[in-house]
Amino acid sequence: MFEVSFIPAFKDNYIWLLRRDRQAVVVDPGEAGPVLARLADDGLALASILITHHHADHQGGVAELTARYPVPVFAPASESITGRTEPLHGGENLSVLGEMVRVLAVPGHTAGHVTYLVGDRLFCGDTLFGAGCGRLFEGTPAQMAASLAAIAALPPATLICCAHEYTEANLRFAQAVEPDNRDIRARMTRVAELRRTGLPSVPSTLAEELATNPFLRCRQPAVIAAARRHGAADDSPVAVFAALRGWRNDF
Repeated sequence: MFEVSFIPAFKDNYIWLLRRDRQAVVVDPGEAGPVLARLADDGLALASILITHHHADHQGGVAELTARYPVPVFAPASESITGRTEPLHGGENLSVLGEMVRVLAVPGHTAGHVTYLVGDRLFCGDTLFGAGCGRLFEGTPAQMAASLAAIAALPPATLICCAHEYTEANLRFAQAVEPDNRDIRARMTRVAELRRTGLPSVPSTLAEELATNPFLRCRQPAVIAAARRHGAADDSPVAVFAALRGWRNDF
């Protein structure tokens, strides 16, 4: 298995870097400069690029990186991705640095969003965050609810390698949804201490998300009750999710 770390970018982005020996793969390089600096500092050569979706803060560095390193660029087939060489639809199994990578289609945040499962790590872009999920810019609540359900079915020990440091703000919303959830309160304390000392709150485990992330808890009675108070038409997971997402947008 290779080493996994991240490269901070912009205000709160994480560009994930997978390394084996002197070869590296990056996930969602929104800007090239920090990636090139890390490659130079660590004496690495770029071997390939994985893109989850088309937003600029996830693919904006591809052109500059591939001008320096003409490598394969794996990305959703249905989205406009600079420099894409390997179009993906979901369901593919790739080989990256000698490791098998499973591609999952997770429409919702964007229409063609994909995630990459590498061993016990899920590189999930803007689909799932620490204690939250992405906004629905292109997909429907039903699509996003199904995408999150597919992630929730992965092994509980799966590490959620999301692309933004949003956990503290998301936990404040999670607490508003479930004020009596002790796991949420405990996680808020842990994350506050991590951020106070300059450490990241990610990756989390899927088990932790299942216990604290309201968007993965749409069948829980307390979450259903909160969603009904905020406009859910019924108790179905899709209606509950849609109400939670609308509430979170304005929270």
